[in-house]
Amino acid sequence: MLQTPRPAPTAPRPAEPVISAHDRVYRGLRGQIMFGELAPGTALTLRGIGKSFDVSMTPAREAVNRLVAEGALSMSASGRVSTPELSAERIEELAALRALIEVELASRALPRAHLALIDRLQTINQAISETVARRDAPGYIRRNLEFHRTLYLRAQAPAMLAMAETVWLQLGPTMGALYDRMRRSEPPHYHRLILAALKAGDEPGLRLAVRSDVTQGLRMLIA
Repeated sequence: MLQTPRPAPTAPRPAEPVISAHDRVYRGLRGQIMFGELAPGTALTLRGIGKSFDVSMTPAREAVNRLVAEGALSMSASGRVSTPELSAERIEELAALRALIEVELASRALPRAHLALIDRLQTINQAISETVARRDAPGYIRRNLEFHRTLYLRAQAPAMLAMAETVWLQLGPTMGALYDRMRRSEPPHYHRLILAALKAGDEPGLRLAVRSDVTQGLRMLIA
């Protein structure tokens, strides 16, 4: 008598990673700050953060303390928490850090810049054009940082990339204010120069294009 073969047992699905309330608040608030969704000097309260993320005061406090330690939020002696309002000297310092770190990351990425990477960067640059057309400042900043991060991942220098992301985080609210001041109508000019240098394997050209891209806009705020 023929027997119907039994179906092969299916492998169990890997468990979804559990994200703690603290991590959820931290990631959400970190994104709002980095992508310029909060203006410089915006006051925040633990009660307001807890309500926004539907958590208690404890995870809200833990996330805030972590972001204060990273320089993404400022806390006064009285405990008032706000997004930082950067002085001209601080903006200049952070711009110099971007120039040092990101130029080195781009240089290290160049030997590994295959055609698929360049195609990916061109796709992101097109998405930047779409955010410009919509006047979407947070979307523009998000895509712009995605362009840089996608390139820098090829450097295979995680500690250096983490330093760059910390600088982006501290500059987030200022970058949002800068977008409104610049009133962009097209993607960054220097992105095209970065892509051209990658295609040509031109390291000096790449270093110059990245340095110019990460510093030119910020100089408008300290002029």
